[in-house]
Amino acid sequence: MKVILLESISKIGSIGDIIDVKRGFARNFLIAKKKALYASKNNIEHVEKIKTDLNKKDQDKKKDAKTIQEKIQNKEFEVKKLSTENKELYGSVKPTEISNIINKSLDIDINPSLIQLKKEIKTLGKYKVTLNLHSDVQAIITISVVSEEEK
Repeated sequence: MKVILLESISKIGSIGDIIDVKRGFARNFLIAKKKALYASKNNIEHVEKIKTDLNKKDQDKKKDAKTIQEKIQNKEFEVKKLSTENKELYGSVKPTEISNIINKSLDIDINPSLIQLKKEIKTLGKYKVTLNLHSDVQAIITISVVSEEEK
């Protein structure tokens, strides 16, 4: 299915690109989240007219993402969890939990879907976590998981 992108998406394309994607991805993600339109003649003409506005909005989003990146880059956040004697957690640390900790400590609202864990956090220790703030802007933070009983 052919769609026109309304914003830049990493590994897919940039604003105004006409791309061919699977129907489910187009309907359930791109079009549902208003990131793309069906590639009809009317939509192609419409996107060409508003392309500069879309580029400006994208640049504003990128600027906001860079501001957040500057505040959050290489910061360390502590998560207290219950653990066993062999340092395994009861459960795991989820992106929602990381998002809440960032929000409480720095008052920055990060959507949990932007948080990309390399692997599940199931033991005590320090973990590098990537935040995809924009298609061109990423931040890396450290999550330090400590036992709740220690402090």
